Amino acid sequence: MSSTHQNPFLPGFNPDPSILRVEDDYYVATSTFEWFPGVQIHHSKDLVNWELIYRPLNRRSQLDMLGGPDSGGVWAPCLSYCDGEFFLVYSDVKELRGNFKASRNYIVTCDKIDGDWSDPIHLNVSGFDQSLFHDPTTGKKYLLWLIWDDRPGNNPFHAIRLQEYDHESKQLVGEARTIFNGTELGCTEGPHLYHINGYYYLMTAEGGTGWDHAVTLCRSEKIEGPYEVCPHNPILTSRGKHDSVLKRAGHASIVETQEGEWFLAHLCSRPIPGRGRSTMGRESALQKVVWTDDGWLQMHHGENHPDQHAPIPMNFNSKVKPRDNSRHYTFDQDKLHIDFQTLRVPLDDKRLSLSERPGHLRLKGELSFCTRMEQSMIARRQQAHRFTATTCLDFQPTSFLQRAGLVYYYSSQNYIYAALSHDEKLGRSLTVLIAEKDIHFRIAIEPIALPENGPVHLRAIVNYDDLRLAYSLDGETWRPVGRVFDSSFLSDEAAGAHENFTGAFIGLCCQDMTGSFAAADFSYLDYQERGDEAPTLKNVDSRTDSLLV
Repeated sequence: MSSTHQNPFLPGFNPDPSILRVEDDYYVATSTFEWFPGVQIHHSKDLVNWELIYRPLNRRSQLDMLGGPDSGGVWAPCLSYCDGEFFLVYSDVKELRGNFKASRNYIVTCDKIDGDWSDPIHLNVSGFDQSLFHDPTTGKKYLLWLIWDDRPGNNPFHAIRLQEYDHESKQLVGEARTIFNGTELGCTEGPHLYHINGYYYLMTAEGGTGWDHAVTLCRSEKIEGPYEVCPHNPILTSRGKHDSVLKRAGHASIVETQEGEWFLAHLCSRPIPGRGRSTMGRESALQKVVWTDDGWLQMHHGENHPDQHAPIPMNFNSKVKPRDNSRHYTFDQDKLHIDFQTLRVPLDDKRLSLSERPGHLRLKGELSFCTRMEQSMIARRQQAHRFTATTCLDFQPTSFLQRAGLVYYYSSQNYIYAALSHDEKLGRSLTVLIAEKDIHFRIAIEPIALPENGPVHLRAIVNYDDLRLAYSLDGETWRPVGRVFDSSFLSDEAAGAHENFTGAFIGLCCQDMTGSFAAADFSYLDYQERGDEAPTLKNVDSRTDSLLV
């Protein structure tokens, strides 16, 4: 039986893990940013095998991000449990340019993890990375958050603040107090508070969410401080570990098992080798930690770097399931598979239908990707460096203003889109649109003429930083589309790491700027992971050719 598990345990865009145990059940909540429904909750019985079970912010009354920026929306949720009730606090970030991080911060509750969560209670607007602490010594509840200072010349990561939350009146009460100003690492954020063995332990993320990210720890006998800094901070970081597969380790929370073992969940990324770009964004890893004789946490191996292969709980008695998220999606149910999300808001029947053409997903197009309003798109995360995505759509455009197809998407400014459209000379045709950072998009190939009617199959083959596109009229004979495209710009680092925090998705979409809501019908999406073998020196694995024919 294996004594280790492979990190990340939540692969593909699952950052800021908030881990929780309720009796024999473990839960992890992660950030979803501009993707709807908000907050991913994974469940496990053994801390090794995990399943996505719910997204609690699934109504516009709880989360409306329409018009919000790329990488805005839900930041750093905190999941907790007390007296038979689950609590979730989260930030909805409305602006993040330059000195401005404008967010509204909320709390929702439910007595079941997968139940009907309450409408949100508004808390404050003075920062982000909210967390809720239930003090076992007093029965009181406290909200912690990073207060953001937008004054030019000041440290924007001003301090960690604490304020009592009265659950009965559903509001913050009393004075908000600064309890921690951070260490010399700077960029102090992501607070989580614990009461263990007579101390209040404050865990924070520091060093920024890039290559110098870290987890730091401090403690106090009083909740308001002063807090003593751990002498061997940071307790976790990838900084300086050039041979580590897991980079950007930071932003963590801890959990105790039934047997008294402790584990730390943290974000990380796996950049494409030799490129320093993380198309899967920030993921979540799990590490075993131990308490030192003087009452501080440290990694089980005594150093502070993350393990790609980390110890599992000592009572683990089941099988470690393969980390393969391959799936063939069909559209013969009355709702979408849980893997799919939409941008900013749910899609109503004006833009999405699973019943108008049985067995198909019908998307009705309107606005283009450049807007931050409703998008007729559903998408799922990329969760492996090497994967193949295939779909089949039926779409008869009559104008160049109408498009539908398969998109490899990072943000409204960063995507590669294989689209069926209409060309004045060729009629129905296939083209490739590429948007990269500040350029809306460019047409990357000469349009390929297609028959005026009938379904068209589209395929995307991703091999680390290389993307190959192909099409087929019968689903058997495949023809390449354009060259091999460099897809590494679909990443935080390439898009601008200080204002981009998500990961790449593969999506089905439709646009119609004529205003007639032209419909594209998709019969399936097939997502197949191919393992994360090391890339060849010249990018493209020769075996990808076999997937084209």
